[in-house]
Amino acid sequence: MNQETLRLAFVDPCDATREALRQALMGIESLWLEAESSRYEFFWDVIEQTKPDVALVALDADAPKGLQLISQLATQFPHLAVLAASSKTDGPFILQTLRSGAREFITLPVALDELLAALQRVRGQLRSAGESSPITQASSTVIAVVGTRGGVGCTSIAVNLGCILAQQAGHQVALMDLDLALGDADVRLDLIPDYTLADVAANIDRLDMTFLRRSLSKHACGLSILPHPVQMEDIALIRDEHLQRVLGLLRASYTHVVLDLSKSFRPTDLLAMQLADIILLVVQLELTSLRNAVRMQMCLGNHEGLLDRLRVVVNRVGCEDDEISLKKAEETIGRPIFWQIPNDPRTMAASRNAGVPLIQHAPRSKVCQSLQDLARALFNNDKVAANGHERPRKGFSLFRRDSS
Repeated sequence: MNQETLRLAFVDPCDATREALRQALMGIESLWLEAESSRYEFFWDVIEQTKPDVALVALDADAPKGLQLISQLATQFPHLAVLAASSKTDGPFILQTLRSGAREFITLPVALDELLAALQRVRGQLRSAGESSPITQASSTVIAVVGTRGGVGCTSIAVNLGCILAQQAGHQVALMDLDLALGDADVRLDLIPDYTLADVAANIDRLDMTFLRRSLSKHACGLSILPHPVQMEDIALIRDEHLQRVLGLLRASYTHVVLDLSKSFRPTDLLAMQLADIILLVVQLELTSLRNAVRMQMCLGNHEGLLDRLRVVVNRVGCEDDEISLKKAEETIGRPIFWQIPNDPRTMAASRNAGVPLIQHAPRSKVCQSLQDLARALFNNDKVAANGHERPRKGFSLFRRDSS
């Protein structure tokens, strides 16, 4: 997320102008439309819940009520940039809105150039005053977790990594289950969701951050989850532009977004990896998994920048079925192993069956400690950069028999 992005909420009781205003705001790339309201009396709660950078109050429906709202917002939320909008443009009225606490006055119907100029001035005011929301303080990080085949532990890593990140002070973490057909991230945390990604896609035209937040299920550890569709036929509702819109809104409100991808390397998975900042490729030390790691890298190599984001994570190290050494695995996949997670089947199975994350079920277990260290390593920029840009090692072909 660009650190210059502003989050905005607006109120306009007039249906016709509210729709036009929404369309204008949604068309601005450097702006996230956090929430909208059709009632002045409800807007106070909207601001308290969403905590945007900017509040825009349209005054034409009831100027006295709107001006009173501006005054209250400016007094109660001094770091909030309040804008006024109206078709009434006489000098005394504009002066009255500014004296009420509005930082800018915008003429309705809105002219895009005027709106952009006002937002640019507000951005400069916030920057110079040191006023910022969590979005302007730090950019959001999107982590895509993808397995080289089913059963390598991709979902376990995604869910537990999300829960570990959510435990950290100042973190707001969301997980989106993109294994659209067979995902079970919600089951891992014993959640029964009221809404799924299919519900969000069906309401994409009125989607804002308030609606999206209500659609997520929140676990006691702090992780919010947007589950996969319940009905198989609803998978068809989800299109690329829906995923981009939802992920964009999640970026605007959460410090970390974890994407649990499918086991079948669908087009949705490739798009998710293109939108991610970090790609965790989960492998095991066996031939099928390593062969698929090579094939997946060949595909990702056709898309600029994706291989630079790739981090190889070996799961279940020490498993009795391991027939390939770590050194041979690195030679095979042609890049260094970023992280190793020890094999601990009893702890993992007990955590999964109880629907409780490792950080709560077995925080002192070796596997939980390893995942906590992985979270720290991912956000230690020096270490990530060093591993991410190391020259790949020459590998042997998995498509012929080689002596080992």
